[in-house]
Amino acid sequence: MDGSLWAAATEKGRLDGLEVDPVNEEVRWGSIYWAKVARIDTALDAAYINLDGDNIGLLHNADVRIRQKDGTYKKGGDVAIGKLIQPGEMIAVQAKEGYLPRIDEESGQRVREDKNPRVSMNINLPGRYAIFTPMEPANQISRRIRDKKLRKQLMAMLDDMKDVQGCILRAAAADTQTDILIRESKILAETWKQVQTYFEGEDPSLIMLGPDAIQRMLGDHANRMIQSIEVTTMDHFQLVEEWCEVYAPDLVTKIQPVEIDNQDLGLFEFHDLIGQVEELFQPYAVLKEGGVIIMQEAAAFTAIDVNSGADKRGKLAINLDAGREIARQIRLRNMGGAIVVDFLKMKDKAEQQALLDALADYFNEDACTVQIHGFTNLGFLEITRNRRTPALIDRFQNAIA
Repeated sequence: MDGSLWAAATEKGRLDGLEVDPVNEEVRWGSIYWAKVARIDTALDAAYINLDGDNIGLLHNADVRIRQKDGTYKKGGDVAIGKLIQPGEMIAVQAKEGYLPRIDEESGQRVREDKNPRVSMNINLPGRYAIFTPMEPANQISRRIRDKKLRKQLMAMLDDMKDVQGCILRAAAADTQTDILIRESKILAETWKQVQTYFEGEDPSLIMLGPDAIQRMLGDHANRMIQSIEVTTMDHFQLVEEWCEVYAPDLVTKIQPVEIDNQDLGLFEFHDLIGQVEELFQPYAVLKEGGVIIMQEAAAFTAIDVNSGADKRGKLAINLDAGREIARQIRLRNMGGAIVVDFLKMKDKAEQQALLDALADYFNEDACTVQIHGFTNLGFLEITRNRRTPALIDRFQNAIA
């Protein structure tokens, strides 16, 4: 763990969020590059992009954005990607997922694998309440917000945001004032203006590093009732203070430098979190009432099985508790792609719907995009999650290698 950056969120001493940046991370989610088109793959209808001279990203046709004469941007997908961009052309792209080289178990050396991190020309800058999307023509509300009352409230706030266009309001925006939204939106727009000044030259390079583990944790939890933000070094104190001064001034007074008498202990050991982190590498999780969740990751999907164990309650009660813990485990382990869950079978359609409604609420706490696709004919629940960074197991192995 030496040299890696770890950040955690806890609620009543229980781990609620976890982020880690291994020292050998080569591409970080959210990073912006002035990049060069390396080659076009007509079979994939995609392009390989030289990001910084060392790393190659994959740009799909749908993620292409072409600036028009009127200043708007045209989305790719209507024609082949080779008609939109050409090898040797310089373009601005953003990493939509992180990349870690594999560590060879015998030699301990980095091994570069064939999988390339996905990149997009549809760049966005996340804040606390809004996401600035310069390629989009108007302000809008996040698609993740399904509550009609909340959408109506946010829509009214959009009417007062005329000065800045291209912002997506997050659910947290409903708990603040319009002038604060406008302030944040202007900050994000100015940041984008400054970033664009570096889009020049013929050499691919990193322009702006994506948010680190601390910044991701703050951004994901800044809308909650935070009691304290604890840091152990002045570097981390300054990083947190700078972020809060820009995006969350109300949290500045909650930043607390922590002095640990035993220098052999880190903040995670001080709060007894190491054991909870180690539990995330077990293939199971035990529920409070005695039920058990078994998790198995395969190449194509992750399978999760719910067992009643010693829990003698009804199936719906067990499934609801299991669903809450499954959402937590998926978030903490940073599972991605297709996830298939085998809940205790319930024939009653009303009970199935009650579980689906509850799961929608549980996954609302996830910063990544989660889609619940419903039950299959065999009774399995299908879920997909678009994660930002590699799975926890991969980041942990790289962090300790």
